Amino acid sequence: MAEVVARSGVKKESGYLYFVDKNGDVARAKMSRAGRKKGKTRTQVVARTGVKKVSGYLYFLDQNGNVARAKMARGRKRGGKKKTMKRKAVRKKAARASKRKAKRRR
Repeated sequence: MAEVVARSGVKKESGYLYFVDKNGDVARAKMSRAGRKKGKTRTQVVARTGVKKVSGYLYFLDQNGNVARAKMARGRKRGGKKKTMKRKAVRKKAARASKRKAKRRR
């Protein structure tokens, strides 16, 4: 599914979100946790790879810390809708009768 674009070998630390920034470099940002103020956090460039991004692809760091890309799922084919099952109408008389029987059993 995914193809490796650049080998960077970044070692990931817990508590950080790793991503490929606008310049094609590997960057990281501190993840939001309880007690931290909401808003933008400073990003730090970890590895300079200079990957040229192509539209229609999703760029990410794989398990080995290399920059990889996968084709984005765009547009689905029309048709082939799932058929919904019609529910059978429940008779009110039958429901009332079962309630009466339950009361008698008590």
